[in-house]
Amino acid sequence: MRSPNILYLHSHDTGRYVQPYGYALDTPNIQQFAREGVLFRQAFCGAPTCSPSRAVLLTGQAAHSCGMFGLVNRGFDLRDKEKLLPRTLRQGGYQTILCGVTHVVKDTSTLGYEEILPTPGGDSRIAEAAAAYLARPPREPFFLDVGFSATHRGFPEPSPADDPNYVIPPAILPDTPRVRRDMAAFHASARRLDEGMGTVLQALERGGLGENTLVILTTDHGIAFPGMKCNLTDHGIGVMLMMRGPGAPGAGRDGDFRGGRVVDAMVSQADLFPTVCDVAGVERPPWLQGLSLLPLLGGPGAGLHEEVFAEVNYHCCYEPMRAARTGRWKYIRRFVDRPMRMPAQCDDGPSKRELMEAGWRYAPAPAEELYDFLLDPQEVHNLATDGAHADTLQDMRDRLEDWMTRTDDPILAGPIAPPPGAVVNDPTDLHPQDVKKRP
Repeated sequence: MRSPNILYLHSHDTGRYVQPYGYALDTPNIQQFAREGVLFRQAFCGAPTCSPSRAVLLTGQAAHSCGMFGLVNRGFDLRDKEKLLPRTLRQGGYQTILCGVTHVVKDTSTLGYEEILPTPGGDSRIAEAAAAYLARPPREPFFLDVGFSATHRGFPEPSPADDPNYVIPPAILPDTPRVRRDMAAFHASARRLDEGMGTVLQALERGGLGENTLVILTTDHGIAFPGMKCNLTDHGIGVMLMMRGPGAPGAGRDGDFRGGRVVDAMVSQADLFPTVCDVAGVERPPWLQGLSLLPLLGGPGAGLHEEVFAEVNYHCCYEPMRAARTGRWKYIRRFVDRPMRMPAQCDDGPSKRELMEAGWRYAPAPAEELYDFLLDPQEVHNLATDGAHADTLQDMRDRLEDWMTRTDDPILAGPIAPPPGAVVNDPTDLHPQDVKKRP
């Protein structure tokens, strides 16, 4: 049997806020995809900020291991572009094509794609270009990377179907008219995302390519609301991840990504690179830090990780943080001496303005945080200073330090300097654009 095609569909800032995760959003194409494939309920990104999270997925390494410490549009870059997934697949005989958003490197010609489809305009043009490629028909096997800008701010105006009166904000935000309207605008953006992904998925089926194509549908990190994107809580690192199509060569229906199944085991986006290699029959490169997801297809009790890890270094400001997450516990450690939030880390919008007016920027940012997901799923009650949990705190510290040591995390040696010319906000800035106001 010929090697399967790989279709990688991804979005900006969606978190898990789509219909298959139980949210009241109108995303019927994504919902149908979930019913046909495998949905991962506990999937996490490696860094809840755009370029680093995408770099983790495409290199199979932690952000600090691949050198992606900040945003490409602010002057940061990968350490070694030879370690990208499209290059590995290309060496394995795949045609590699890019369509739409990447946000991993400044010059997309360095990513290793054979072809970059022109996509002038927004997400609808991206979807149309990807659909046209699939209708050629393409040379097989192919790896088609399709990136959408939705659901990044700014959001479109809410449509009548997104009436703010009947929208509930995320659980960690106040239920006020301004925040409801902001979330209604997100709903409108999610609908556009669903339409674009639906266009590509329908083109795949029309071309008779669906049966032999592994489709990966995911996003980079949490949604662009306060306390979510650029935070190491599950609101920031939790991501949608759905896959549909063949599994390992010769595995048959019992070992493929079909059937409307749900996996509750914790997984990381760093696991996608080795998974793709196994499905494609391509040798895994030696630098990978993730694990293949294929063992999770064996049954509901299968597990993969005792813990997953995530980090922040630079987004708008320098705010180095690391996190370890087990099935029950989350430990977050800050490596910067600032006891308050850095407001510029949060994208501007109505929800942020609502909280800023209430004094949100003065909220504490402790050096250590410990949360119990069984009793505190919203990560509100920090138990790091509670002596009753001293043993758990030390265990989580040890897990995090072990990971940092194994992956040669440079933060262990001291502050991580930005590259020359990088754009970095001051910790006291209120908005990302404030950096432009200084001489």
